[in-house]
Amino acid sequence: MTAPPPLRIYFVMGEDSGDVLGSDLCSSFKELGVPITPMGLGGPRMQEMGLESLFDVSQLSVMGISGVVAKLPTLMSRIRQTANDIVEKQPDVLLLIDSPEFSYRVAKKVREKSPGTTIVKYVAPTVWAWRPGRAVKIARYVDHILAVLPFEPEVMKQLDGPKTTYIGHPLAASMPKIDGRKKRDCSNPVRLVLLPGSRLGETRRLMPVFADILKILKERGNQFEITLPTLARLEQEISEQSKNWAFAPTIVTGDEARLEAFKSADVAMAASGTVTLELALYKVPMIAVYKLDPIMLQMRRFITAWTASLPNLIADYPVVPERLNEDVRPGHIARMLERLTKNGPERNTQLEGFELIAKRLKQKVPSGKLAAQKILEITGRTAPKKPD
Repeated sequence: MTAPPPLRIYFVMGEDSGDVLGSDLCSSFKELGVPITPMGLGGPRMQEMGLESLFDVSQLSVMGISGVVAKLPTLMSRIRQTANDIVEKQPDVLLLIDSPEFSYRVAKKVREKSPGTTIVKYVAPTVWAWRPGRAVKIARYVDHILAVLPFEPEVMKQLDGPKTTYIGHPLAASMPKIDGRKKRDCSNPVRLVLLPGSRLGETRRLMPVFADILKILKERGNQFEITLPTLARLEQEISEQSKNWAFAPTIVTGDEARLEAFKSADVAMAASGTVTLELALYKVPMIAVYKLDPIMLQMRRFITAWTASLPNLIADYPVVPERLNEDVRPGHIARMLERLTKNGPERNTQLEGFELIAKRLKQKVPSGKLAAQKILEITGRTAPKKPD
């Protein structure tokens, strides 16, 4: 009996998080015994999986409307190039992961030129947070969504969006076993992890804020040992911006160094995003801080979510304190952080909340494997049966 040909998957991604999800999915197909041919766009992890990226995806690492406008000519050219490449190669499935301003435009063009192409979105758009009308629009060119938050399938159904399947959060597969009770007391000096974001615009807005907070903390007699995990492409920028800080940070890059920092951290300040959920699973009490870019700041009246922090959404109550935009006041945040370093109600309430979050995310089958199985179902393929 002739073996079926490899499943041809065209990946569209532009950020480090997408590179992680894509490579995990490739590994999951391998574990299922399903050969695949990855093609399209990807970073270093995807290239290790055999993908030859159509172009350097760092060009797509933009955030918000301001970033898109600044890079519009390049983005439009890359959108056309990518869509044409997909139509020419006719993959079994087109998988959109992140960079929505780019990937959705690619999907629209592919739907127009090649209506029969199966298009899947990995990680649901945040229609529950803002612009709910996007759900109906996305349904015109996305066949199925693989959601990583448990409430998203019902939201998509209510908003007449694409069919959506909850596969669990990728972080649950590597959830560390950390006893929150042993995290009630801090080290001396306090080990502080700072995470100003993974995009250049984010870091440039938050690094000066972090500098002011640290200056106040030092003036108030605090002692901190600071680790600042970042991406290799941002390391030089981060180093330059932090060279005159009140406490000199140790800047690290790479997944291993980041997770080691999380394991030993007492507290953290982080840009709102997936990293706040990762910190919660590592039982690191934190303050989430974020400043929107100028154009998004004018559009914030369209934001409907009650929180910007994933730990809060999963717990369904405010576990992690967050300070956004005009509420990002260094003196206020410095005093909040001081309180968070004490074995008291602020710290212990977060640690208790993190236990709930870990419980809600726990699952028997890793999300990558569930995603792979769903893609096989959508494309009419099956995984080979394992011998008894």
